[in-house]
Amino acid sequence: MNKPTGLREADESLSIRAAWLHYAAGMTQAQVAARLRVSTVKAHRLIAAANQKGAVRVTVAGDIVECLELEARLCETFSLSECHVGPDLHEPGLPLKALSAAGSSFIMREIEQPEPRLIGMGHGRTLAATIGAMPYVTARNVRFVALMGGLTRNYAAAPHDVMHRLAEKTGAEAYVLPVPFFANTAQDREILLAQRGVREVFELGAKADLLLVGIGTARPDAQLVASRLIEPQEIAEVEQNGGVGEMLGHFFDLYGKPVRTSLSARTLAPELETVAKRRVVAIAGGEAKERAILSMLRSGYLSGLITEERTARNLLELETDLRMRRLEKENGKHV
Repeated sequence: MNKPTGLREADESLSIRAAWLHYAAGMTQAQVAARLRVSTVKAHRLIAAANQKGAVRVTVAGDIVECLELEARLCETFSLSECHVGPDLHEPGLPLKALSAAGSSFIMREIEQPEPRLIGMGHGRTLAATIGAMPYVTARNVRFVALMGGLTRNYAAAPHDVMHRLAEKTGAEAYVLPVPFFANTAQDREILLAQRGVREVFELGAKADLLLVGIGTARPDAQLVASRLIEPQEIAEVEQNGGVGEMLGHFFDLYGKPVRTSLSARTLAPELETVAKRRVVAIAGGEAKERAILSMLRSGYLSGLITEERTARNLLELETDLRMRRLEKENGKHV
C-alpha cells in the first residue's frame, strides 16, 4: 500500500496510534493531540493520513511497530507460540477497550478459518467485553463450548454469559455447563459430572481445538469473590498458600507452580493434565493483574497471550526483576 504523501517515515506508527486513540478510544482530535504531545494540526494530519492509507475502516486496520516488537519479545521470553498486543488506549484500571478490541479481532480471525473448529471459552469481565465488541457474523465452521460452570446464587452478581452472547453474535452452536464453578465438596463434583448432559459438555470442552481463557487474581477483591463464586475465606487460603494467579479455577504462585488448596478438588473445569495438551490463549491486562498474568506465563500452560501495550512492557520488566532476584539469591549461596 502506498505511503500517504507528506508523512515522514518516523510518523508511520504515530499515525496508526492517533487513529486508534481517535476511533477506538473515542478521543477528540484535541485529546489525541494532548495525549501524543503534538499540535492539534498535526493530530488532524496524522488521523487523515491513516484514513488516506486505508488503515481506518470499521476498525483500525494496522499494526503499531512498538506493539509488534513487544509481541516478539513476549514470545521469546515466555516461549509462546503466539502473542497479540493492542495499543495502550490510556484507560484507568482494567483496560477493557484495548483488550476487547484485540480479543475480538483474534476471535474473528479464528471464525474465518476454513477448517471446522471447536473453541472452548472461559468467562469473566474481559471475555464478556471481548464478545460485546464483536460484530454480528455468521460462523459456519465453528462451535463454542463452556470450559467451566458459572452458576451463582445471584445472577446479577455475575452477568458474564459469554456463551449466550457468542451464540447471539455468530449463530453458532454454543454448549453451556449448567453447574457452579466450584462444587461444595469433591463428592458433589463427581455427582454433578455424572449427569449425562453435564458430562457430555465437560468432555467436549476437553477436546477443544482452542481454549480462550481469562486470568484472575488471588486477592480479596478478585472477581471470583465479587461474583460470589467462592467465599472470602477460600481466596484467603489460596493467598496464604502463595497463590497469585488463577486460570480455569486453578491457582498458581508467582513462579508458575500450581497451588493446592481445598478448592482444587472441587473445580468444575478441565484438569491441568488436559489443559497442558491444548492450545491455550489468555486475554488479560491491567496493572492489578500483572503478577497474576506473569504467574500464568511462567506456568508453561499458556501457548498464547492477548494483552495491551502497557501491560506487555510491565510484564517484561517484572520478569527481568524476578530473574535478577533469583540470580542474586543463587550467587549468594555460592559465596
